[in-house]
Amino acid sequence: MKQKLIYILLISFGFHSSAVFAQQEEATDTVDAREKYGLRVGIDLSKPLRTFLEEDYEGLEIKGDYRLYERIYLAGEIGNEQNVISEPNVTASAKGSYMKLGADYNFYENWTGMQNLIYFGVRYGFATFSSELEEFSIYNRNPYFGPDVRTESREYNNLTAGWAELQLGVKVEVLNNLYLSTRVELKKKINETKPGNFDNLYIPGFNRTYDGSSLGVGYGYSISYLIPLYKR
Repeated sequence: MKQKLIYILLISFGFHSSAVFAQQEEATDTVDAREKYGLRVGIDLSKPLRTFLEEDYEGLEIKGDYRLYERIYLAGEIGNEQNVISEPNVTASAKGSYMKLGADYNFYENWTGMQNLIYFGVRYGFATFSSELEEFSIYNRNPYFGPDVRTESREYNNLTAGWAELQLGVKVEVLNNLYLSTRVELKKKINETKPGNFDNLYIPGFNRTYDGSSLGVGYGYSISYLIPLYKR
């Protein structure tokens, strides 16, 4: 009788262990390793911060990207800026809108379940804007009576500019589908229309311009939210 009881207990334990192992194996097999694909939209935080801190600056930029393949994202930005540039002999302001379109490549190898990015991006940027010459000095070889400063305002409309842009950035998922990111930008001016008698000192989206150089730089800090559409 005791032996039969022992056999029954051993058989029951064996069935129970097999059931537990099967449940654990099934739970392991059902872990969803698929990655989310969708539209990520956000705002560049650096521009509202500059608007708050700098008296002569106003700006806003909306960002977005769409995951096309495992590592490739279609991406772009659209924004509006106004800024005043003061130099020793001239003060001018520029205001207008811009758009940048291109793609990002994520070269970071994520662990399962993670969707962070360390990316390299390319863009083509285009801006339409106006420029206003607020103050300028006339060159005088004999400054006996002091500098000849003219303060009459001159406005130039329907200006345009185009440029190529490279980006290097990081996007980190801090909460479910919520991302913080930072990036640096290197820009190469391709074309521009100039106002009469002086150059563009600032181009919205391109930033500050300098004599003798077609290069520009930029940076940004952003917050964005991923709208998942499907998993793959």
